[in-house]
Order: sequence, then C-alpha cells, then structure tokens
Amino acid sequence: MDLTEQKAAARKLAFARRKDAFANAAPGRSAHLSAVLAGYRGVPLAGYMPIRTEISPLAAMAEASAHGPVGVPVIQGEAMPLEFSRWEPDGALRDGPFGAKVPIEDNFFDPEIVIVPLVAFDIRGGRLGYGGGFYDRTLERLRARRATLAIGLAFDAQEADALPLEDTDQPLDMMITDTRIIEF
Repeated sequence: MDLTEQKAAARKLAFARRKDAFANAAPGRSAHLSAVLAGYRGVPLAGYMPIRTEISPLAAMAEASAHGPVGVPVIQGEAMPLEFSRWEPDGALRDGPFGAKVPIEDNFFDPEIVIVPLVAFDIRGGRLGYGGGFYDRTLERLRARRATLAIGLAFDAQEADALPLEDTDQPLDMMITDTRIIEF
C-alpha cells in the first residue's frame, strides 16, 4: 500500500471515530481551548468554521475576539495557501468552498496562532487533514515569516498510534482535545 492509500485508510478510520465522538460529546468541548487562548490575549489568531463533525472552536473564538483580531480561513484556490479573513461572532457570513462559512467581506491578516481542524493526530504532533494540503502550505508560509503557533483541536477519539506522514506535513505545536492539553 503506498502512502496515498495509507492516508486514505487512516482518514476513513479517523472519520468514523470522530463521528462517534461528535455524537456522544458533552457540552463545553472547547473549554480547554478557551483556557489556553486566555494566555495569548490580543495575539492575532485564526480559528475555523466547523463543518460536519468537527469539534467547534466558536465559543473560544468569540471570547478571544474581545481582545484581538480573530480570523477564519478562506480558500483561495487549489494548491494555494489559505488566507485568513477577520471574523466577528455576529458578523455576516457567506458560503465558502467545502461548506464552511466565510465573512462576507474579506479583511485578510496573518495570524500568529492558528487553530487547526483535523481528522486524526498522534502524540508526536503529527496531523492528518482532509488531504488538500491547505493547512500544510499555509503553516509553512506563515512560519517562514515569523513564529506561528499551530494548535490542533479534536476529540480524544481522533488520536492515532501512528500516522502516515510526509515531509511536507507541518507539525502541530500543541493539541487540545475535549479532555486534555498536549504540548509537543
């Protein structure tokens, strides 16, 4: 099985685990994220608009927006890095690619903290995404400009013993789950 097939198989298993975790999740899933972000008040950050069974960072993003800029990813095109547009908790949104909402008006900025959605993670900071490479290209670009903290957000059930990773896969600096905070 080549690496592409290994990643596809790992994604299939992780999607099933995430779906179960989402269906059985208790309230307050992003409480640990809020606690971590409180230590970075005012630092420009980017979250994401949750789709399907992703754990939601919206409550933590709303809290952070009271202290500094918060953005959400806007896909610019295939094989291109993401741009992050300023988001407000009650701001007007439009449909973006892949079903994620984006602000009606683009107001782009570079975040110093990126909350990263994922399909699976490992205890070494590895992350398996959806396969488009958007976050890998984006983190590589941001990290070339300045230190950028990549925080994965997921359910505990999304942890894998090992992931089929490539050299281009950008590592996470921290992982926040519904029950833990893991620093790498």
